[in-house]
Amino acid sequence: MAVRLDELAVPVIAAPMAGGATTPELVAAVNAAGGLGFLAAGYRSATATVEQIDRVRELTDRPFGVNLFVPAAPGDPRAVAAYRARLLPEARRLDVRLPEEIAPDRDDWDAKIAALLAGAPAVPVVSYTFGLPSPEEARALRAAGIHQVATVTTPQEARRAEAVGMDALCVQGPEAGGHRATHGVADRPGDVPLLRLLPAVGAVTALPLIAAGGLADGPAVAAALRAGAVAVQVGTALLRADESGANAAHRAALTELPETVVTRAFTGRPARGLRNAFIDRYEPYAPAAYPEVHHLTQPLRAAAAARADTAAMHLWAGTGHRAARGGPAAEIVGELWRAARS
Repeated sequence: MAVRLDELAVPVIAAPMAGGATTPELVAAVNAAGGLGFLAAGYRSATATVEQIDRVRELTDRPFGVNLFVPAAPGDPRAVAAYRARLLPEARRLDVRLPEEIAPDRDDWDAKIAALLAGAPAVPVVSYTFGLPSPEEARALRAAGIHQVATVTTPQEARRAEAVGMDALCVQGPEAGGHRATHGVADRPGDVPLLRLLPAVGAVTALPLIAAGGLADGPAVAAALRAGAVAVQVGTALLRADESGANAAHRAALTELPETVVTRAFTGRPARGLRNAFIDRYEPYAPAAYPEVHHLTQPLRAAAAARADTAAMHLWAGTGHRAARGGPAAEIVGELWRAARS
C-alpha cells in the first residue's frame, strides 16, 4: 500500500501519541475520514507493536503509519539519583516506591526495526521521533518499500534527516503538545513559531513538509498549509475523541486548566503539558536524562492517574487544547478540513 503524503484526500495526519492516547480505533477512524492514522510504538515492545499493527489491519484497509522513538545515550546517574531524592516526599504522599536502579532502555529499537523489515505486507509509513535511524537502517526500510518521515525541530535537523535518506519531514513547532522532538536529550527546544519554522526548513530542503504544533482549528490548519506544508499533524485536537485512549481526567483537564508549559519534570525530555503543581514544584530540578526520568516518575504518574489527581498527572497538551472537542474522530477530522477549506 504505497502512500504519498502530498496526495492524501484529506491532508490531516493523526499524531502518534505514546502512552495509550493513540489506539488502533483512532488510527482507523482518521483513515475513514480520508486522513492518515499513525500508531505510537514508543514505550511498547516489538511484540505489542506488531499486535497493534495487526489490529489496525483488521479495522482498515487504508494505509497507516507507525512512529518509533529513537534511543538516546544513557543519562547521568548522579543527576537521576539527586532527582529521585527530591521526589521522595511525592512518593510518600502517593504511597509508591520509586525505582532505585534503572536499567538501560533502548525502547526495543532493534527488535522493532527487525519486525518492520519482516512484516508482510510492510507498514506503509514509518516516522521517527528524537532522532534518526542509521543510514543502514534507513536503506533497509526503504528497500522494504517503507516511506520514512523524520520529525525535526530546526533546519539543522532537517538537513541531517535529508542526508540520511528520509522521504518527508514532520516539522514540529514549539506549540506542539507532548514531547519536543529535539534530536538531543539535552538540546534546548527552539521557540521559533511553526509558521516561521516551516519556511525556514523549506529553505534548506525540497522534501515534503508536514506541519505539527498547535493546529486545533480550521484557520490554524489553513495557515500551516499556506506556509508550505503538504499536510498537517494533529494530536491534542483528537485527545477528546471517542476513540482516544486518554483517560477521563486528562480529557476534562483540557477544558479546565488554562495554561500549557514545556517541562522536563516528568520524563527528563522537554514536553508541553498543562501546567500543574507537580511541574511548578519539580521543573527546576529535573535533569536532562531520558528515559531514566520517565521510568523514575512512572509510579508517581500511575498513582496520580488512578486517583484522577490532575495536580500530579502528566497532562500532555498543545497550545490549542481549549479547542479540543469530543465526538467521533472522523467527524473531528472532517470538520477541521471543512473549516480549513472555508
